[in-house]
Amino acid sequence: MSKVAFIGLGTMGYPMAGHLQRAGHDVTVYNRTAEKAHRWVKEFGGTEAPTPCQAAKGADFVFTCVGNDDDLRSVILGDDGAFAGMKTGAILVDCTTDSANVARELESIAKEKGLGFIDAPVSGGQSGAEKGVLTVMCGAAEADFAKAQPVIAAFAQAVTRIGTVGCGQLAKMCNQICIAGVVQSLSEAIAFGLNAGLDMSLVLKVIGKGAAQSWQMDNRGETMMRDQFDFGFAIDWMRKDLGLCLDEAKRNGSSLPTVALVDQFYGELQQMGMNRADTSSLIKRLPHKPVH
Repeated sequence: MSKVAFIGLGTMGYPMAGHLQRAGHDVTVYNRTAEKAHRWVKEFGGTEAPTPCQAAKGADFVFTCVGNDDDLRSVILGDDGAFAGMKTGAILVDCTTDSANVARELESIAKEKGLGFIDAPVSGGQSGAEKGVLTVMCGAAEADFAKAQPVIAAFAQAVTRIGTVGCGQLAKMCNQICIAGVVQSLSEAIAFGLNAGLDMSLVLKVIGKGAAQSWQMDNRGETMMRDQFDFGFAIDWMRKDLGLCLDEAKRNGSSLPTVALVDQFYGELQQMGMNRADTSSLIKRLPHKPVH
């Protein structure tokens, strides 16, 4: 078992850190809002620290799961950042969905300090985090990945090295590109079926056994029909992720017309005040009569 620090106890990080503690690791947590760290310790045990630096002291692995590039830099760099407290040879595992550029930037600094760095964004949503069955896409040196993989496995069903640092974030972008198109198409299909008078619960069961099947259909189809969106992955975070995809596409010469369109649709929902609604709320843009 390892000594572990976990920085960022949001919707995803809170249960992920809990799985690490339950797996037998010695976990110290830090969260910007200290009250949440108090609650985590009360629920899972372990300890809390007042700064990322102090949380990271003596840790073999430091996990981060925060909001964006700037949030990540704020908890890693500087006198109170995680790098300042980490011992030589320790590995930082970043589970934030951020840019490939910031991953490479922080890896370069980590190397200068004698530290390892892995970008390890996750997929599976809040439910996957709570159940400990996330899919983790890693960009890492092979030696660092070999050390970290058994620890990451505490909250994952699959932990895969995609390539060097930055590749994990690029793989996560592929994931979000796929999701954007699937959720929009699923929204259109459900609205179409409801307007046509079909029993869409039955329809989804039938087509869910064929080529149209998807995680979104299995897990969000019924709730979309009922206009239930107060859970899961928020629009604000999805727009952040799609922005990363669009920025990277400009750099590598890709065309993402569907992503650009769906990002615009999410922007319309934000203007309607649905910032924290689940991403499946795309159906709210389409005329339909919800099932109650």
